[in-house]
Amino acid sequence: MDEGDSMQFRRQLLQVAEGLGKEDVEGLKFLCKDLIPFSKLQAMPTAREVFQFLISNDVVNQEDVFVIAELLYRIRRNYLLPRIGYTKQMVQENLHLKGIVSEFRQMLYELSEELTENDLRSAEFLLRGHLPKRQSTVMSGVELLTILERKDLLSEDDLSLLEKVCKQISPDLLRKINTYKLKRVSLSVQESKETEPSSVRKSSLEGSSLSAGNQEESVEYPTKSLDSGSSLRELIGHVQSFGSNQDVKAGNVVGSSEQTFPVRKQDGESKMAAEQYEMDVPCKGHCLIFNNVNFEGHLAERKGSQKDVEELEKVFRWLGLEVVTYNDQTSVEIHQQLQKWQTSDHWKDSNCFVCCILSHGRSGEIYGTDAQLIPIRTIMSYFTANVCPLLARKPKLFFIQACQGEKTQRPVYLERDSDERDLLSADAQSAGPPSQAQPSIPEEADFLLGMATVDGYLSFRHTREGTWYIQALCANLQLLVPRGEDILSILTEVNKEVSYRADPQGMQKQMPQPAFTLRRKLVFPVPKEPPPSPRQ
Repeated sequence: MDEGDSMQFRRQLLQVAEGLGKEDVEGLKFLCKDLIPFSKLQAMPTAREVFQFLISNDVVNQEDVFVIAELLYRIRRNYLLPRIGYTKQMVQENLHLKGIVSEFRQMLYELSEELTENDLRSAEFLLRGHLPKRQSTVMSGVELLTILERKDLLSEDDLSLLEKVCKQISPDLLRKINTYKLKRVSLSVQESKETEPSSVRKSSLEGSSLSAGNQEESVEYPTKSLDSGSSLRELIGHVQSFGSNQDVKAGNVVGSSEQTFPVRKQDGESKMAAEQYEMDVPCKGHCLIFNNVNFEGHLAERKGSQKDVEELEKVFRWLGLEVVTYNDQTSVEIHQQLQKWQTSDHWKDSNCFVCCILSHGRSGEIYGTDAQLIPIRTIMSYFTANVCPLLARKPKLFFIQACQGEKTQRPVYLERDSDERDLLSADAQSAGPPSQAQPSIPEEADFLLGMATVDGYLSFRHTREGTWYIQALCANLQLLVPRGEDILSILTEVNKEVSYRADPQGMQKQMPQPAFTLRRKLVFPVPKEPPPSPRQ
């Protein structure tokens, strides 16, 4: 290896290491437990030592840094990937071939991220007899799981103690474990089919081993541990994502006659269906995208917004909506387009309506390209039940990518984002005090308003990669719709992902905010086609 190339290689890894905060390093080390002995991990205070071990053991070298790319992807620090020559999409495309982090390790890490402070304290209380006496407080979910592993109370083949704890503190955490176990069973079935002679497979399929009773027995724990039809559909939807080339297929999330595991008819099934909005027509509805880039007066060009448009168009078409995009609309033109759609007869045979607005803005308002403000409440009022009766009782979703003020949210801890500071812009007005209007939704039911940021604060846009909020929204829709998650659960994940981001100096943060008057759960049916840009 050329000395200059070696220096450049290590400089890139050093930049990545310096861009990781304390919690990031903790997650990185946890994901490396199958690669690095625990005793050595304990002596690695920073990511530099982790990278050095991987280099010394030829797990990582100048020609192949995929392991580090995967680790960054797993801890959701995708904005650091370009520093080692990767993008999120490149990592996703190679995970099935080169991924090295086990499903078990991924599940535990995701579980640790879901643990709230209250969950952690409750788990600590329940497990006090198993924790080191000298340790007064467990600092994080990763630390708690590490202790359980070190004491042989948690392993890939023994999740019993963890399941008992999760059952007490959070059914959602228990479902995550069940999803992992069901996926493991499915993969095991698939592997056994691939290794058995065809005559054995045929006999197995025709014999009693796939009777209803034996099927339930083979997945006894996942079936028994689920408390509702919703949980069953979540697991079935997860199995379905494995692909259509498997011998054992899962049905659609919303009912099917072809399922991997038997679903017992429960009273909760029909009740759950009644608690969801209907999404049963081939064309689910329309998605309008207003993309304002070039403005009159003092408002700056919104470079990078086209990247958001491309992702929104792909994702909502994949979800079964007709997408219509309007570029560079004045305030008058926006009103005209909304009036046209208000009286459209398209809504008669539609299940829902989505409107995405990408522009500059300030508190409770967005700008047309003529630098004139439009209250967000006014935009939404075009589609209330009394003026747009064809959308009555149907979900109406609005996603607003625009600043809502000029204040900056400060981080709890610092982390780097990118050395290219000039590539990060704000979707705020350049001058003037914020108005007194508050972002809100009409009192009528069935509205959801997803704001890129809380009132009074900036939101951020990369001039090449798009906005933090819209990119996270599109990625999580693709990830979680196939798992049967409802829209509010998806937006919670969007909140979490965006909250991790920071500007290049680590001094500016962003926190999205959904508000809603939905009366039921909104669950998009799982599309037959794979996600356009899937995140694994």
